[in-house]
Amino acid sequence: MNQWNIAPIYDIPKWFQDIVQEYTKNIPTKGDFVSQLLWHRGIREEKELHTFLDSRNYKPTSPFDFGQEMKRAVIRLNQAWEKGEKVCIWGDFDADGITSTSVLWEGLGQFFAQELQLSYYIPNRLKESHGLNCEGIDRLAQEGISLIVTCDTGSTNLKEIDYANELGIDIIVTDHHTLPDDRPQVVSIINPRYFKNTHPLYHLSGVAVAYKLVEALYEAFPDIPTQPVEDLLDLVAIGLIADLVELKGDCRYLAQEGIKKLQNTNRCGVKQLLQLCKGNGDRPMDISFGIAPRINAVSRIHGDASFCVKLLTTKNLKEAITFANQTEEANLNRKELQQTVLKQAHKKVADLDLSTTAVIVLEDNQWETGVLGLVASAISQEYGRPCILLSTMKTSDSNNLARGSARSVSGINLYDLVFSQKHLLSGFGGHPFAAGMALPIENVPLFRDGINQKLKQKLDITKLQPIIDIDLTVTVSQLTQELFKELKLIEPCGMGNSAPKYLVKNCWFTDVRNKNISSKKKNKTIKYLVTSFKLCDSSKPDGIFGSWWGHSSSEILSNQNYDVVIEFDYNKFNKQYEPRIVDIKTSHSELNLNVSESPTVKNNIVLKTNNNSETLFNKDFHKQKWINFLGIVKYLINHQQSIDITIFQEKVAMGDRTLEYSLRTIEHLGFIHTIENNNIYFSSIKTTINEKEYLKNLQKTIAIIKEEYLQTLLLNK
Repeated sequence: MNQWNIAPIYDIPKWFQDIVQEYTKNIPTKGDFVSQLLWHRGIREEKELHTFLDSRNYKPTSPFDFGQEMKRAVIRLNQAWEKGEKVCIWGDFDADGITSTSVLWEGLGQFFAQELQLSYYIPNRLKESHGLNCEGIDRLAQEGISLIVTCDTGSTNLKEIDYANELGIDIIVTDHHTLPDDRPQVVSIINPRYFKNTHPLYHLSGVAVAYKLVEALYEAFPDIPTQPVEDLLDLVAIGLIADLVELKGDCRYLAQEGIKKLQNTNRCGVKQLLQLCKGNGDRPMDISFGIAPRINAVSRIHGDASFCVKLLTTKNLKEAITFANQTEEANLNRKELQQTVLKQAHKKVADLDLSTTAVIVLEDNQWETGVLGLVASAISQEYGRPCILLSTMKTSDSNNLARGSARSVSGINLYDLVFSQKHLLSGFGGHPFAAGMALPIENVPLFRDGINQKLKQKLDITKLQPIIDIDLTVTVSQLTQELFKELKLIEPCGMGNSAPKYLVKNCWFTDVRNKNISSKKKNKTIKYLVTSFKLCDSSKPDGIFGSWWGHSSSEILSNQNYDVVIEFDYNKFNKQYEPRIVDIKTSHSELNLNVSESPTVKNNIVLKTNNNSETLFNKDFHKQKWINFLGIVKYLINHQQSIDITIFQEKVAMGDRTLEYSLRTIEHLGFIHTIENNNIYFSSIKTTINEKEYLKNLQKTIAIIKEEYLQTLLLNK
């Protein structure tokens, strides 16, 4: 049940508008849209406006703002360098962790001989999970490692840190995850969580913290490095945008500078990744939808992602091509697995009573843990509440544990929620938006009940619903290349600076059609359902082409006006600027279920019986009754309303048997219903339409409609 928060229209001060126009003078617009958006998002001071729009106006924060922790780290690394000690970088397997490791590999590699004095260790996602572990520390001790530098991990690994100290291994932690109650026994812990949340370094991701350590070393020993520290910024941009951090302060600055570097990167591995995703590195989308998913896919599918560090740092083109192709294959496998788990999760959610569910907790003994975070993210956004997915698959080393991932929505601190149930867990970690955990399988029911009760104590769950923040109200004629260029000024977008969402009011659709997009590589074929259309309104009746991913054409009615929330982006495959639907509602303000005024449906999938699109209806009455039924169902879905089952049956003018078959038939269009307290509620599941089963059931349903009609005529004689 999506709630729309529509930004008001502001009276923008002239001085503000004048500054914006300095940055839009090469675009044939007045900067009105970006001015409204920035003012609404709280950018209202002159200095802040200049630094937001142009990173050259921003003064980056010194790495020594980390104080004594940074100084201790520099001193200890200098000691290791002077004594010829062996140093190991302990990283993580996601995009932030891989880029963090790569940054330290190259940055510390200016001081320590790679492979001889300097090495790195990436835990196996499927066997070791995040963070330090004693078995890995044992192996490093046997290799003669005397100093471990963590990146994107380590803050709460207190037991493992104590174990390393017992073996004579010092540890420097660079991380951005939640802090322990007491400072761990390490040489240094460089973690921006120690700052106030208003500090410009507070939101740094793991790769940005690693970069700050390298930056401090470069400042302390400027005569040693032969590679400029800025050469690492393309890696920093990848990790920053890939991770769940707010792009504010130094985060935004580093991302802006990093994208500039990414466009002209000399890294042959990164170039190969950009070619695979058909990007040129000038947009954050090339990272979030291109590079990052490919890096992340490796550990999700294979567990071991160590070669990804080589991919990002190698100077050997042949090696880069091989590694990049391996990430591509892993990504295709990930997409296939993710689709399967998402469909299964949707079915499990359908069995829940969401009116009493605060946190969606699902389990399955067939789920691979590697994609659970991605699916949990999709479910949490769709239903507007935290989602935790657990795999109870038994493995040789699992000790009967359920392992999984959790994702939250804005305003709900997931880490605190999970922490409240720590007595049931064998391990967990994360931050307010994402977490991972393991717990005994027998504790899952208690965990589910406990975490739901905890959130219910904090808020009224009846108000839990997905919230869509709308930045601007536009007409179709304003959706142009000029608007795209103007709003590109706010990039990079991400947490804390989301991609703009636009509201188009009282619009309609033409040329609506389904298609399945197939991605084929080797023996893999991944299919995606997408609806293409022309979006029209009174400003542009001929419309512009757009798309709606994961939805079918049956969800859009002809002869119906809508209010639509969209994102507007460039389709690099079709080479056109296009609206992409985020959410849609009918334009009517009140529910009118008068049969004679019911919206009509003309989609072939609704009416056809075979490839020749021959109608099933011999008389308009039968056609109108089915169209009326579909129109009312869609209207209830769009307005997120339930209706008394008796009233609904009267409005659709169907007997019990006809209604039963009709409800069964539309399940194959992805429409499901629930009945509670004599009210019927409809919802739409984003799955591929089973056209064959739909048409088969439709024939039976129409026959029953006709039969009921004939019986009515006989009774009235």
